Amino acid sequence: MATLPSSVVFPAGPEPVANGGGGAAAGSTAEHLAWLASAARKGAPDRFRFLLLARFALINVIAFGLLAAAWLHGLVELVIVSDSTGLSVAIAAVFLVGLALCTQKVWQTSMDLNRARRFDPLARSRAGDYLAQLRGRKDSSRNLIAGSMRLSLSHRIAVVRNIASSLVVLGLIGTVIGFIIALSGVDPESASDIKAVSPMVSTLVEGMSTALYTTLVGAVLNVWLMTNYQVLATGTVKLITALIEFGEAHERA
Repeated sequence: MATLPSSVVFPAGPEPVANGGGGAAAGSTAEHLAWLASAARKGAPDRFRFLLLARFALINVIAFGLLAAAWLHGLVELVIVSDSTGLSVAIAAVFLVGLALCTQKVWQTSMDLNRARRFDPLARSRAGDYLAQLRGRKDSSRNLIAGSMRLSLSHRIAVVRNIASSLVVLGLIGTVIGFIIALSGVDPESASDIKAVSPMVSTLVEGMSTALYTTLVGAVLNVWLMTNYQVLATGTVKLITALIEFGEAHERA
């Protein structure tokens, strides 16, 4: 299917007559749908159809490439081995859940955006549902429906942002746990005992490693997921704009 131009004016169907008005209205609806499908097929190709998915893929290809380079240099293994609490692995697991959700929502947003730009009245889509809600409504009612749609789409992506924020919180929790571990092995009364110094230093290093690495992992993965969230948020804004413009253009026709 091809793009439905925003400047297209929807033709009015024939007026129903007094006798057999229901049949005339049904014929008008059928002609209207046929015209829409014909107009969609004749439109120009959409060069930006997969732009949102391409941006998302590019960001993650680069990020996974950097992760692979860190793995080859032994940095990932160093973080896992140095963090005795396993909190770094837990933070990474939370990140993967967030990335999977973000991937699903980017795909969904991209498909909704494509269907809004290439509207097919015979296929189920968010654009069609939105248009059905607007049909026959006054300006004030359409504004309320548009606001409700905007809140719904914003709420749909909020979970990704919340997961990204939780990564930083988990990193800070790891910092606190690391300092607790480090200080738990310090005994001022045994500082003069040479034999007791070595275990204290070992515990101190273990705690500081946990504190630093969990903070690092949480911060890096937060940046990674938030970058993906910004792509998703941008696509959602474009979807909201496309739906509102599409609905208003149809209602004015």
